[in-house]
Amino acid sequence: MLRYNQIGMRIEAQDEQVVSGSAQVGEEFRALVSGCGVYRLDRAQISLTGSDRVRWLNGMVTNNVRDLAVGQGVYAFLLNPQGKIQGDLYAFNRGESLLVEAERGQVETVLQIFDRYIIMDDVEVQNLTGKFQVIGVAGPKSEGVLAAVGLQVGGLQALQLADAEWNGAKLTVIRGDNPCVTTYELLVAEQDAESLWKAVLQAGVQEVHEPTRETFCIACGIPKLGVDIRPRDLPQETGQERALNFSKGCYIGQEIVERIRSRGAVHRVFAGFEIEGTIPSAGFRIQEEGKDIAELTSVATVPGRDRILALGYGRRELMMPGKEFVAGDTKLRVVTLPFSGIFEAARN
Repeated sequence: MLRYNQIGMRIEAQDEQVVSGSAQVGEEFRALVSGCGVYRLDRAQISLTGSDRVRWLNGMVTNNVRDLAVGQGVYAFLLNPQGKIQGDLYAFNRGESLLVEAERGQVETVLQIFDRYIIMDDVEVQNLTGKFQVIGVAGPKSEGVLAAVGLQVGGLQALQLADAEWNGAKLTVIRGDNPCVTTYELLVAEQDAESLWKAVLQAGVQEVHEPTRETFCIACGIPKLGVDIRPRDLPQETGQERALNFSKGCYIGQEIVERIRSRGAVHRVFAGFEIEGTIPSAGFRIQEEGKDIAELTSVATVPGRDRILALGYGRRELMMPGKEFVAGDTKLRVVTLPFSGIFEAARN
């Protein structure tokens, strides 16, 4: 079931539980930034095997898969030949296979693109979606909570995975790459997921619902595919340089990405905005002299001091930190991502 809140953000009701009231949202948000929160993630997993898997995937995505150490991963885009983003994903080297993970809503698109480009390559694609559940754990106390459950994760670096065992159940632990807060994913077989979920909750963790997690991602400046990253967007417009590698060699759309790099700029860039006055909806446009100069893609009220934050795109030459725009009763100020002071305010 889908519904929309007062600022136009999409909210998914989970198990018919909907976050109600700013007090609960504030409690969940504080857990993510000063304690530990747990939530369910709707992710898809794809396994790639075959002798050509590394070479082939390296030629499909924007980041360097070829040089990944076993157990390490990268974030990357899938592009079309015109350099436009078709999807985003994480790719991990599992030794005898590659694990590709993406939002579940992308899985059919990713599989179709993969199928289109496997010609004479020795690559076998297996869709593992539905065989696993993914439990997310976030916050500065995450390692201690997982240790209390029986999972030692202290040595993992960003985008590193390790296999583990819990009460006889095999699972995979992935350290996330959120630059603001420590995060982990627990990939566990469907039949063992509920027991693990209950064990984490019993360790004194706050359950976090989707509206709070979306607000949290906005505060961290993390764009969401389909909302903040659209099929018409170019990689350098999104500000996600972590998804790009300029020395790996050819891949689909690489010519456009390299052309933009060599010319040094794009016309529009991803930006953060702080808002005062009337709260706009996603899709709100800022104009000067009758021309669009910026567009908001996500808007959220952050608990603590009720700061209104937004993500969006604007003309590169105008998106300077501190630059202000006024549209009716709404004032917007361009800020550097991630938003400063958000986590400190929530902890107090």
